[in-house]
Amino acid sequence: MAKQSYKDKNGTTRIGDALRWLVANGKKVAPELLGLAGNITGIEPLKILADKINSDKDISQIDKDFLIKEIEFDMIEMQEVTKRWTSDNAADSFMTKNIRPLVLAFLTLTLFIYIVLDSSIGGFNIAPQWIDLLSSLLLLVYGGYFGARSAEKIVKTWKK
Repeated sequence: MAKQSYKDKNGTTRIGDALRWLVANGKKVAPELLGLAGNITGIEPLKILADKINSDKDISQIDKDFLIKEIEFDMIEMQEVTKRWTSDNAADSFMTKNIRPLVLAFLTLTLFIYIVLDSSIGGFNIAPQWIDLLSSLLLLVYGGYFGARSAEKIVKTWKK
């Protein structure tokens, strides 16, 4: 089994979890920081968040160091995902280059077929666990594909 990323296992970034943990433990965190953490879509927003954390007067230095380490972990993970996808796109294999769009198309088609069958056949019933699995896969694939594509475009624009 492939090693899961932190986001795959927990559904959030480390920095988002760390900020929520500080708030849950009675620490004061500026609402602006929580808002920034909730909208992170790439490395550049993480850098902006790190600057905001370093300039915040309400967060202790120990908590700042902790939060900056969490941001560094999130950055490393995002960079590694980008490297893997760049490597996939550089390969000569059709499947390697197109696996994400093909999976996206397959899952979308499967969902469409389930919807059509469920609405047109009176006794057709899909077990709830299959619906949950398909929903989770669709969210992961759509989020990963479109979120990563947006991040790639932002990074390309930023580099120019």
